[in-house]
Amino acid sequence: MTQNKSSSTWNFFTNHAHVLICLMRDPGQSLREVALAVGITERAVQRIVSELESGGYLKRTKRGRRNRYEIEPEVSLRHPLESHRTVGSVLSGVAKIEESAS
Repeated sequence: MTQNKSSSTWNFFTNHAHVLICLMRDPGQSLREVALAVGITERAVQRIVSELESGGYLKRTKRGRRNRYEIEPEVSLRHPLESHRTVGSVLSGVAKIEESAS
């Protein structure tokens, strides 16, 4: 898929969504790996993960020296326009798009 050069200054999904997508793909990856994939700093990812945890979208559990992240799929989206949808339904749609692209 080619990217339109005129639209390269903005993204459809927020960094919060990008972090969730990364953690959906690999719940055991490090936040450094997430930061590299999203293209933001590790500190920004840490802040986003904290906000997602506070909002109930994400649960962190310690496994040895590493963390594992579990997405809470039944939590509704925050914005009034999307509040009738859950985070799980959005991520499920992303996963379906990825499957059909491969």
